[in-house]
Amino acid sequence: MTEQADRVWDLPTRAFHWLLVALVALQYASGEFGFPSMRWHYLGGYATLALVLFRVLWGFFGSQTSRFGDFVRGPRAVLAYLAGLGRAEAPRRAGHNPLGGWSVVAMLASIAVQATTGLFASDDISEEGPLVARVSAATVDLMTRVHAWNRYVLLALVVVHLGAIAAYALRGTNLVAPMWSGRARDVDARALRFATPWLALMLAVLAAAVVWALVAWGEAG
Repeated sequence: MTEQADRVWDLPTRAFHWLLVALVALQYASGEFGFPSMRWHYLGGYATLALVLFRVLWGFFGSQTSRFGDFVRGPRAVLAYLAGLGRAEAPRRAGHNPLGGWSVVAMLASIAVQATTGLFASDDISEEGPLVARVSAATVDLMTRVHAWNRYVLLALVVVHLGAIAAYALRGTNLVAPMWSGRARDVDARALRFATPWLALMLAVLAAAVVWALVAWGEAG
């Protein structure tokens, strides 16, 4: 196994990851405790939705290890990975493993549901999402209930994610450092393809513009 730290994660993917960590923490604090305020909850929700939309786009057009086609594998690959967990390790595959890939999909899906339903949610008192006036009362009620219950799904996924990080750390694999530095040791030596940061910037602007337009349309109603 090589001692060289190879580049694995691009800057856009790493920035997405840590911004999402901060936004999820903000959303939990502002939604559950009103800290710092519900206004921050709204703004954080819009930012989260734009961030997830960017990640979906980056999953199709971004760097190799960030693409869904690189890490979303079938059941057979997941089972083979699980069966090999107890064996002596060969150099690890750069990027997400087959199980981690599905964890990413589940997390993105849950966060997307939470951010999207928040646009239509209402507490029937003083707080409501910007798209409430654009849909029926029945839809608002459904979205509000999904928004309330999905937070438990998201919290469970966060706990599983942190548990997996801890489990790998106990086995001597640090998953946090590579997501910070972009480099990892003892990974396979395949030549990875990295997209230009300018593409990431354009996709980020596009995602932000879509969310801004959606919110503006809702508030105009």
